[in-house]
Amino acid sequence: MHFKKKIVIYIVLYLFVFHTNIAVNGQCVSENTVFKSGEKVYYSAYYNWGFIWLNAGLVSFTATKTKWNDRDAFLLESIGTTRQGYDKIFMVRDTFQSFVTLDKLKPLEFYRATNEGSTKSHHHYIFKEKEKVVKARISRDGKPFESFDIDWIDCSFDVLSMIYQARNIKFENYKVGDRIPITLLVDGEIFNLSILYLGEETVSDRSGRTFACLKFQPELVAGTIFKAGNDMTVWVTKDKNRMPIIVEAKILIGSVKAILLDYEGLRYPLTSLKR
Repeated sequence: MHFKKKIVIYIVLYLFVFHTNIAVNGQCVSENTVFKSGEKVYYSAYYNWGFIWLNAGLVSFTATKTKWNDRDAFLLESIGTTRQGYDKIFMVRDTFQSFVTLDKLKPLEFYRATNEGSTKSHHHYIFKEKEKVVKARISRDGKPFESFDIDWIDCSFDVLSMIYQARNIKFENYKVGDRIPITLLVDGEIFNLSILYLGEETVSDRSGRTFACLKFQPELVAGTIFKAGNDMTVWVTKDKNRMPIIVEAKILIGSVKAILLDYEGLRYPLTSLKR
């Protein structure tokens, strides 16, 4: 049961990026056109095992205009927590923060604090654009920090800035069946990623709201959480906000799902909301 409680929160924070075995070059957006400072989006995290769905946690995403070393920037933040009823069994408090440039959302600094039961880890990246290097400091399982440099490949991003980059992709330039390349830096390593575009579909959240959406499916790499294959699906609003509504994935034990709970501060009217 501890494994199940832990994995729900962990996986939801990664559900919007995709590990792939396709070697492709990532891409950068030329301008942020989908969100503004003050946007806040909230999700419920569910774990399914057999016939049982567990409402195990909450995940939030926020974007705030701020300063980074006297430079205008966005602070992107995601927080994952178990619900109060699960804290006594296995408490999770995970925080992801990313400072990015206002225009092209290039990463400047990334911080991740993972607190899951007795397990704690910290990841800190400083992105040095001129030197094309990422200064990384990582502590896993409470062990001392390790410091090392990572070659910064053009158009590669940390896990949180990648989410907001992906929302800015010009999906109208692609047709059903196209793969869209993205490159991710996570756990001190660079991964090549791609998103398979599957077209349009209407979906509903748990409150009965119905949204016109764009649908995507990643190709996954087998590992400690995922099976190999196309076992993850993402739906984002078919409007200028490109807000994720539902993300679901099969994992090694059961499946997980993140469903939109609430939102505020969107940049545009939510015209994809049908009812």
